Amino acid sequence: MGKKSQRWLLLFLYLSGLFHCSTAYVFWTALVEISYEKSNNVTEDKICECGVYGRNSPLDGASGIVTLPMGDPKGCGSDPFYNRNSSFPPWIALVKRGNCTFSEKINAAKRRGAAAVVVYNVDGSGNSTTHMAHSDADDIVAIMIGNTQGMEVVNLVKNGTDVFMLIDVGSPHGPWMDTYWLYFLSIAFFIVTAASIAYFAFISANRLYNLNIHRRAEKRLKSEAKKAIRLLQVRTLKIGDEEITSDSHMCAVCIESYKAGDVVTVLTCDHIFHKSCIEPWLLERRTCPMCKCDILKALGVEEETKEEISAQSPPEVTVITVTGADNMYEVPLTETLSPDPERHRYDNRAFEGDSEAAR
Repeated sequence: MGKKSQRWLLLFLYLSGLFHCSTAYVFWTALVEISYEKSNNVTEDKICECGVYGRNSPLDGASGIVTLPMGDPKGCGSDPFYNRNSSFPPWIALVKRGNCTFSEKINAAKRRGAAAVVVYNVDGSGNSTTHMAHSDADDIVAIMIGNTQGMEVVNLVKNGTDVFMLIDVGSPHGPWMDTYWLYFLSIAFFIVTAASIAYFAFISANRLYNLNIHRRAEKRLKSEAKKAIRLLQVRTLKIGDEEITSDSHMCAVCIESYKAGDVVTVLTCDHIFHKSCIEPWLLERRTCPMCKCDILKALGVEEETKEEISAQSPPEVTVITVTGADNMYEVPLTETLSPDPERHRYDNRAFEGDSEAAR
């Protein structure tokens, strides 16, 4: 993962609120490159990602000639002496851990004009490092390196060799930045995404299935409604019919009075409507517009359909629970009970004995 993408990931964590809870665990490594000339005028270059930026250090690069404090290698005290000043090319202070706080070491070197401060670990710690906290010195690049590497540079400088050091930003590490966690988060993201897609696919398929069932049910009901409509009485109004002579009679669907020659349909509830008005209505609603009478039920069409469905279903069996002694039994009633005690006996003999004793 490149530095740019890593910084974008940090920005994402910050915006998502995860940065605040993970800041204490995230740290950045530093790329440390040293360059010096050997006795045979051959330049030696060494580079490793072996430094760790201080918690309060800016994530910037730095470069310069490595310089040691005179006398105390730990660089403590209010004004330690370095054999360089700000008039020389940029230089980097290399100090040993111990005796005073990291902030004191860093500020002392900064006052002398150091471009950056490199702290190497105590003796016997190998190449291990720790996370420096230096809240009082947060405006200068400060990193820590291991004791082995630090002593190698110290010996070169003490022997009169000019060592040029280049510091650059490495990679973030921590619970949200380690490669393992990035893989874990990526896999978790794809699992959640796949599960979400599967869930929405299931919901969509279920909705389509229910919609298909609803359409088939509507189609079946329309078919039944057509059968019922064919069973309804149809009349042609003539002059002298009550529906024409009375002003109180009008079609409740189109709200128009009846005229001679109009073809009307008489529903099972005796309400009359224009045939061309009521038939589309019945196909959609199957009830009288005035009294809500269900024509399918009134004509028995729906009952026939229900009977066809129930004929395909298994018969219902009534079950009673019989209790006796410490056990419970479920007894199906598959026939009408007879008063003959010899035909119907209890499966639980203990219960049967209790019943006979009660008699």
